[in-house]
Amino acid sequence: MAGSSLDGKVALVTGSSRGIGAAIARLFAQHGAKVAVHGRDTKALAAVCSDIEGAGGTVTQVVADVTKFAEIEAMRRQIEHDLGPIDVLVANAGGSFTIPGPVEQISEDGWHASIDGNLTATFLTIKSVLPGMKERNAGNIITMSSVAGHRPHPRSPIPYAAAKAGIEILTKDLATQAGPYGIRVNCIAPETILTERNRQRIPDEQKQALVDLHSIRRLGTPDDVARAALFLASEESGWVTGIVFDVAGGAVMT
Repeated sequence: MAGSSLDGKVALVTGSSRGIGAAIARLFAQHGAKVAVHGRDTKALAAVCSDIEGAGGTVTQVVADVTKFAEIEAMRRQIEHDLGPIDVLVANAGGSFTIPGPVEQISEDGWHASIDGNLTATFLTIKSVLPGMKERNAGNIITMSSVAGHRPHPRSPIPYAAAKAGIEILTKDLATQAGPYGIRVNCIAPETILTERNRQRIPDEQKQALVDLHSIRRLGTPDDVARAALFLASEESGWVTGIVFDVAGGAVMT
């Protein structure tokens, strides 16, 4: 194993069948965590589990619709049975489910899909895991935003951006509530990340244009985000809570 900064910790990473979530799950396992990988694509989940087990890690696979509290509760109970109480939650599940466009052209279904798939899912997952952390007076929660959540742009996918902005204030409010229980709560806000999906759907000429927007002249990778998550999950950041951590290659500076 690469190290032991999370040695023995039980970590749930939602939305970890691919992309950023899978990178976080693999890195946490390399650093000693017992990891629950989550998603609804069982084939993809099995591949991530195989990678972790092949590297000597401990992992369990869970399936749940994170917009439904009953399914999240069942997932939590399974993780507690398989691995133990959850010490670290990375509420990563989400995505953009509407194309950019004028507000009046956004459908109600499109709005609800992004709000529910990001903000509501994050809220419900925290609602399930937080009580146990409070009972143990220890825990670490990492939420996932996007620079879209705090950088206005006329081509922004507005429902997604609004959901991510909601996640950011949820994170900060929760940090103030949970801090006295020994629980840290932080948020990561990536910019353009070359996940498998983005590598396929972003044309090469657009990738170059996006590169030029960054002070560090490349696009981010899932591993870039995973390393930020590892820092926030470990005691290396033991006095850090309530922040939004831009992982953006210099594209956002405040």
